[in-house]
Amino acid sequence: MHAYLLELASLMAVFSFAIVAPGADTAMVMRQAMVHGRRAAILTSVGIGTSLMFHVTYTILGLGIIISQSLLLFGIIKWVGAAYLVYMGVMALRAGATDLSPASGEAEAPRQSAFRAFGLGFLANALNPKPVLFFLSIFSALVSASTPGTVKFGYGLVMATCLIAWFVGVSFFMTTPRMRAVFSRMSKWINRASGLVFIAFGLKLAAAKAN
Repeated sequence: MHAYLLELASLMAVFSFAIVAPGADTAMVMRQAMVHGRRAAILTSVGIGTSLMFHVTYTILGLGIIISQSLLLFGIIKWVGAAYLVYMGVMALRAGATDLSPASGEAEAPRQSAFRAFGLGFLANALNPKPVLFFLSIFSALVSASTPGTVKFGYGLVMATCLIAWFVGVSFFMTTPRMRAVFSRMSKWINRASGLVFIAFGLKLAAAKAN
């Protein structure tokens, strides 16, 4: 048990930097919070965390090695993911201004279904092949081959929970009255900026290589 706790601590020491590093997931949660409100942002956060478990699961099963070594599979996932991010960017650029009064509460935020909010987060992460390489590398370097699969899966659950908690925190911060007031004044430019961020990450993903 002591050895497993050391492995988990090592994984979290590395993963904590990946959590707080700004990326497409962060941009998506921030925009969800500002445009669709706290509920949608939290559901998107859960989708991102669930997607992380998707990556961890196939890494544990050994499928991650196949994907990382197959240029065809890596390329398919990469281009679909890049197209999805670029699409999200174009939609954000076309959104224009969003009128949200800080006193209006979340009831005035454009309503988004739970399925769509969750799906946005899940797909944004699931269609990115880079986590394949990330989890393969850290599990190979920090987790013993003799560690049971159930324990490795438990590591993934802890990582996913921490990821969700981080983005839920971002969701609450971005939906405070002050942040809503800022968004109401600058929504047009924030939408344009987030759109450019999505497109930039999509292009970056399109240029990524398997090794």
